[in-house]
Amino acid sequence: MPSHLLMDADDTLWENNIYFEQAIHAFITFLNHSQLSPEEVRAVLDDVERLMGYGAANFTRSLIETYRRLAERDLLDEDIQQVRQLGEQISSHPLQLLDGVKETLDYLVSRHDLVLLTKGDLAEQKLKVERSGIEQYFKQVVIVSEKDVTTYHQVIENLQIDPKQTWMIGNSPRSDINPALAARLNAVYIPHPHTWRLEHEEVQDAGEGQLLTLSRFTELRIHF
Repeated sequence: MPSHLLMDADDTLWENNIYFEQAIHAFITFLNHSQLSPEEVRAVLDDVERLMGYGAANFTRSLIETYRRLAERDLLDEDIQQVRQLGEQISSHPLQLLDGVKETLDYLVSRHDLVLLTKGDLAEQKLKVERSGIEQYFKQVVIVSEKDVTTYHQVIENLQIDPKQTWMIGNSPRSDINPALAARLNAVYIPHPHTWRLEHEEVQDAGEGQLLTLSRFTELRIHF
């Protein structure tokens, strides 16, 4: 029976967080704090990011704010600019689909209804979708500011879909898997080695929904 397959985008369809991790490594190296370990600097940045929100623009602001808090020297304009460039260069990376994504979408599109469900800055996510070259596979693209249980209930209502025949596919326990299961959807968990730290959670019991864990996106062809 055809299903509704809701698909996350960042780190499910294309690489994303690896570029943020590279920028964070460069930032910690540039900061070169004499007292705090790299992990302690990262903890401060995590706290700032929780306040600033998602996306490359907010990430850039988070880097600058963290630098202002932790810098052990005078805040020079050229140093702030260098930190800003570390964040801004993320947007210049070519968008790279994960292995087998296009071929798998080719297979699934005639069998199921595909919906792209991603969170983040609206303009930023729209641009990624346009650059991806895979927008045509999706009946609808839904961009939200957060993925929580309320969001999934709204998606179910707006799309008029049966939760029992709907699967949320993604890499984030916090945003893709646990709230979808709590909303009585089914879920496919595809871990990514560079999932953003703030998206980490223990995967919860499936409850009324079904949970499938795969090692790569291409394995969807076996199950759907």
